[in-house]
Amino acid sequence: MMQVPVEQKVLSENDKIAARLRSQLANSGTLSLNFISSPGSGKTQFLERTLEMLPRGIRAAVLTGDIQTDNDAQRLSRYGFPVRQISTGGACHLDARMVEKHLTGWQTADLDYLFIENVGNLVCPTSYDLGEDAKVVILSVTEGEDKPLKYPGIFRKSELMIVNKIDLLPYVPFWVKLAREHARKINPKIEIIEMSALTGDGFDQWFSWLNERAQTKKQFPGRDRERAVVLTGSRLPENTLSMS
Repeated sequence: MMQVPVEQKVLSENDKIAARLRSQLANSGTLSLNFISSPGSGKTQFLERTLEMLPRGIRAAVLTGDIQTDNDAQRLSRYGFPVRQISTGGACHLDARMVEKHLTGWQTADLDYLFIENVGNLVCPTSYDLGEDAKVVILSVTEGEDKPLKYPGIFRKSELMIVNKIDLLPYVPFWVKLAREHARKINPKIEIIEMSALTGDGFDQWFSWLNERAQTKKQFPGRDRERAVVLTGSRLPENTLSMS
């Protein structure tokens, strides 16, 4: 009798649901991003700043995951966008079933963006596809430049690394150049943005990246990004998310 590891069964089922979510979001043209980081990296503050700065008329929603409490959902709901808390009850990551369940009642056709704030953890969330278009890893300058080497999985799978809390660089021993080198050693294609969710530094670059990904998805629904880049060039017009 063939024995299948339980983990393999769990991930297989998760991937089926994730594929269903990805198809749904492709049909609606909704860009979905999965934000992953260590606890305390500033994910929630980063999303607060993002929601606060989104241009009028942009339609966004947030799913935010934590083991307990709805503190983050309360913080994020102040900006007038739909927000739901996913309480995992002890699990150290979100999975596709949780995302699908908490999307019930939301019309994804009415959303330009779905932001998913994962549980603070650089290990467990890495293995779980949530139907997202891209994983975004957030590394704060208070953590250490060697995080990409210690936790290579998430940096290998992420399209973007955000180096957050750069306003603290004068006060902490963190070498941004070395963090960049470590990340690109793991993933040569990873894009990197340095920013401060507190001061807003770097958010112009973040919105340009966000706009590029949104434009790509709207022009090439259901196709992968590599094909879109071949057909459109390395960057697309940046006219949707004007910061003026």
